[in-house]
Amino acid sequence: MIEDQDGPLRLLPWTGAEGKRCYLVGDGTGYLSRVADSVEAVQLAMADELLAHAADMLTDHGATSAQLRFLAARLAEALCDVHRVAESRGARLAGP
Repeated sequence: MIEDQDGPLRLLPWTGAEGKRCYLVGDGTGYLSRVADSVEAVQLAMADELLAHAADMLTDHGATSAQLRFLAARLAEALCDVHRVAESRGARLAGP
């Protein structure tokens, strides 16, 4: 777990200005931690739904290249979100 002088840092599931990482200092029980938990849950659910949509689209031989490029872009975005969630949760599992 990453720590600073004020306590453990949690990687948040969103970015700040210019795409920079956002961190939260705290014990994980506050309001912003609950918001971050909710955002992570939404991101994971959206990635799951997107995977199901991708499976359907990839079996559709009528899908256009534009549709497949759009799908690939959304999958890449979802992968970035899921990677950030995994990194954040993994760091918290490591403990002090």
